[in-house]
This record gives sequence, C-alpha cells and structure tokens, in this order.
Amino acid sequence: MGSSAPTSDLRVTAVTCVKNEGPFLLEWIAYNRLIGVTDFLFYSNDCSDGTDDLLDALARRGLVAHLPNPAEGRNYQMEALKHARTQPCVTGADWVWIADVDEFLNIHTGDHTIAALIDACDDPQAISIPFQFFANDGVERFEDSPVIAQFTRSHNPDIWCGELAIEVKSLVRKDFPLQYYGAHRPFFNAKRTGEALPTWTDASGRKVPEAFLKASNPRRMRKFPALGARRFATLNHYALRSLDSYLVKTDRGDVNRENRAFDDSYWRERNDPATEDRSILRHLPALDAALAELKSDPEIGALHEQAVARHRARRDALLAQESYRLMRDALRDAPTLPPQEEALLAELGLAP
Repeated sequence: MGSSAPTSDLRVTAVTCVKNEGPFLLEWIAYNRLIGVTDFLFYSNDCSDGTDDLLDALARRGLVAHLPNPAEGRNYQMEALKHARTQPCVTGADWVWIADVDEFLNIHTGDHTIAALIDACDDPQAISIPFQFFANDGVERFEDSPVIAQFTRSHNPDIWCGELAIEVKSLVRKDFPLQYYGAHRPFFNAKRTGEALPTWTDASGRKVPEAFLKASNPRRMRKFPALGARRFATLNHYALRSLDSYLVKTDRGDVNRENRAFDDSYWRERNDPATEDRSILRHLPALDAALAELKSDPEIGALHEQAVARHRARRDALLAQESYRLMRDALRDAPTLPPQEEALLAELGLAP
C-alpha cells in the first residue's frame, strides 16, 4: 500500500485537527501524498462517525500518527499545535504544513509538488498561500467520490466578500525562527528586525507584505491581498461540500474552536460560484488510483465505508427534525452573492 508515496527526499509533515471527517480522510491523505507530504499528524476529538477508528488503523500501518486532542480549554487547534511541536514527525520534518481536511494545496508550477513550489519561491523559510473558497454550486446530495472533482466553481480568487485581502495557510521550513505555530501562519519574536527577520514569500515567490510579516495589526495578521500572490499555488478550500455534508457539519460544530456556529452567513460567504477553476483535476487520475490502493486494504476499506454510512445516517437523523429541514430549504434558496457584496452593491445603487 506504499507505492503512492512521494519519491522526493524532502520530508514534509502535515498537521491537522479532525472531528467526524471519516468520509473525507482517505482523499485528503492520498492527495497530499501525491503532492509530496511524507508524514501526517492527526489530532481528533469527540468523533462519532469512526474517524478515530480509521485513523488508528492507518496509524497501525505507519501511514499517519494519530493522537487525541490534548486541549483542555476552548481553542482545540492552538493547543494541539503547541503539542505538535514536541512530536518526532514535526521535529524531524524539513517543512511543516498546517491545514484542515477540507483544504487542498493546488500547486501550479513544475511537477505540481511541494518541492516544486519551494523551488519556484527560491526556498524561503515560509510560504503563505491564499485561500480560494469553492462553492456548493447546487450540489445537494453527499456522494462518496473525490471532493475535488465535485466542486469546480469559486468566487473570483482575487476578491472575497468585497475584500481584496484573503486568508492564507503557510508552509514552514524547519529553520524558521519559530515562537509558535498559528493556524494560518507561524509567529516569531516581535523584537526581530532587519536581517534577523525570516525570509517569507507569498505563492508567487514575492516577499509577503511587511504588515503581514510582522503581524503588526489584526487586519493583516493572517491575510494579505491575493492579487498577484497565487502564481505558483492556491489553497482550494471546500468549506461547504454538499448540502447534506454541510448540515452534518453544522451539527458537528467547529473542530478548531468551541461554540463556533456554521450558519447562513458562513454558507453565503463561501457559496459564490462566479469563477470556474478545474486546474486541480490534473491530479484526479492519480488520486483515483491512490484511493483505490488505500481501500484495497480490507480493514481500511471497511472503516471508510462505515464512516460513509454513519455520515448518511446522521444526515437522515438531522432531516427528521423540522429545524434542519428548514435550514436545508433556506440554504438551498439562499442568494449566491455574499452578504457583504450585496450590501456594497446596494450602497452604490447597483443592487440586482
């Protein structure tokens, strides 16, 4: 089951937190292996769909490391990231990639691997890649097939909800002068100046803006203008997936922060289908083969099917409740123009 593993000598560790992501785990692992991730560190908490059982089975085969989330407070992700710094697969990595299971690094340069992205950016100490949010685009039913093939429309990648600055996720090199890992970017001691500052680029190989580099204000702490910043890579974010899966997501809650709700605003902000982008489908044939290889292991295949069945069963249980049926209908009928852009157009007298 190891023939899909990357051949590069570069060691890249992906770190992520999960809760009830069972149907989507194998695709994310297989995809990331294709682009050069060599090691995975998963933290899970409060799973009821078999996510933890599937991760344990993968861990027994040496394909991932799986730990319970150590969080005792409300910020599950940040406490897990603090813990991750002590783990061998992180301390021994050349690069660390912190991302969620609905985020896929789409590399446009060279052989479309992380090594190619690093080379194109001239091997800095960090690379920050802007998000591109992929819309639900009318897909209602959950299907057990690659997410990257089901959703191919997004907002204009340079503008999101009327803003030119878009959030990023970051690759971090082992010699980055790390103070701590953040979910979107690493942080260093603010007293560093001049030549002591880390080398840090966007996904076009350009220096990141100074306000972002120094995290000098909350507005630029985890985002910067996306225009011109995506030449070599984009981060495809499938935050909504199908309407079925979104309902299950609202029931699950945020894996990274306690008491965060997914609601109409969250949906509308990410359901703008203005642009078609099929570039990530270059990986689909290899992904299909890698998935088939993983599922050929009887236990892995059975645990995946179990997670899929539980995902569908939870959807059915939710739709037995009137409140979720009303939510489904409201989301299905919601405008695809983000609320912020709708308000801006109204202010300009250009409302549709």
